[in-house]
Amino acid sequence: MKRLAIITTHPIQYYAPIFKLLHQRGLISIKVYYTWGEKALDKFDPGFGQKVNWDIPLLDGYPYEWVLNTARDPGTHHTKGIVNPKLTEQISVWNPDAVLFFGWAYKGHLKAIKYYHNKIPVYFRGDSTLLNEPTGLKGIIKYFALRWVYRHVDHAFYVGTNNKTYFRKYGLSEDQLSFAPHAIDNSRFEKDYSEEAAELRQSLNIKDEEILILYAGKFDHVKNVELLLSAFINLHKGNIKLLLVGNGPLESELKKLAATSNSSNIHFLDFQNQTYMPVLYQAADLFCLPSISETWGLAINEAMACGLAVLTSDKVGCAVDLVKEDYNGAIFQSNRADDLIAKLAKLINSKAVLREYGDNSRKLIKNWSFEHIAEAIENNLNETI
Repeated sequence: MKRLAIITTHPIQYYAPIFKLLHQRGLISIKVYYTWGEKALDKFDPGFGQKVNWDIPLLDGYPYEWVLNTARDPGTHHTKGIVNPKLTEQISVWNPDAVLFFGWAYKGHLKAIKYYHNKIPVYFRGDSTLLNEPTGLKGIIKYFALRWVYRHVDHAFYVGTNNKTYFRKYGLSEDQLSFAPHAIDNSRFEKDYSEEAAELRQSLNIKDEEILILYAGKFDHVKNVELLLSAFINLHKGNIKLLLVGNGPLESELKKLAATSNSSNIHFLDFQNQTYMPVLYQAADLFCLPSISETWGLAINEAMACGLAVLTSDKVGCAVDLVKEDYNGAIFQSNRADDLIAKLAKLINSKAVLREYGDNSRKLIKNWSFEHIAEAIENNLNETI
């Protein structure tokens, strides 16, 4: 059986189920190496402004090892935050047939990629896009730097259209690419939480016939929640409600803006953990992700699996693949309040249409699954080595 070493920084809810599935299927042998080190389990998330401990198991059902991280300032927020002097030695003890890296932009990862180049196949998975590319000298420097990086990669798994375009620009050929879609645990979000969702709406005094727009995530500059809040205030619709769920550095500003509007239709909830997220989505009628930069936007996958219509900016990487105009939602021009207001106004005209869009979302997202990711990895490993 072929052996695949998987190198990633820390356990997250979007990757751990893939590792568990690969191990359970038994078509390849895997071992995951977490390069942030064991302290990653107790990390502070600056986006939420608090320590985040996910309430679903992230280390069950697959073999893994912690890797010593000697960085002075450990973390994924800068390239020197992951430094692993013993990484290749630790991996070599297991003697893999190939290595798969999730992300390269850390000192420890890049050093290991260079080490394994021309020794065993180097696989790569990332979700970068060209949606916010630098221009001028910065763009030129980035182009040649990334062309050099990806010369060390034998095969990459792209998550969607924008990501594939990125890989092609930076030197990977068509036969070096396989589609392994960005996915979430669809079955967990598809589960019926209608009773809990109804209780949440009732607690917020939102009637069945009223339309609830939801945003859930970090309150920071990149997510651009202020644009959504301002657009909502300018709609002047009495039967439309807005629920903003999360925490972050812009929380006080958002609450001040909501207070000055004197609207009773705007609600806030603090950060909610993973097990409650399906309840939030199923309580809403429309999910909006207004980010000015988002390589993918897995919250859109989650909302769609819960049967929601979706609205995103055109700087959200998944939009081109998952958001179909007049089918399951709409796409607005990033940072354009007028366009966001126009798209919102159209979408909230009919609750029945939003339900239809939500049903379409659920159908569309079924093919974006962990099983497709596992199959892509297994097929490439077993067919090419």
